[in-house]
Amino acid sequence: MDIQLKRGILDVCVLAAIKDEESYGYKIIKDVKPYVVLSESTLYTILKRLEGANMLTVRTAEHDGRLRKYYKITEVGVKRIEEFKNDWEEIISIYKFVTKEGTKNG
Repeated sequence: MDIQLKRGILDVCVLAAIKDEESYGYKIIKDVKPYVVLSESTLYTILKRLEGANMLTVRTAEHDGRLRKYYKITEVGVKRIEEFKNDWEEIISIYKFVTKEGTKNG
């Protein structure tokens, strides 16, 4: 798979994992595991990128005597999920054309 396409898909998977409630690293990995394999190092790279793009915010709080970072999606992140859904419709259409599953006239 093209690395840029895969990066975009992984970004959206992480955003989707925190769409309904804030979460932390281990839980995000656990939540996306049924759909995609995501290593800890890859996740934290994605989280930094998403934070830099203002798609999520981060807060630190104590949990069981340790500091834990919690991630929350922003409006920019929600919009990115919606853009992805629209983009995916186009990708499905292209896939159908390439595999000849679509009709000749659309």
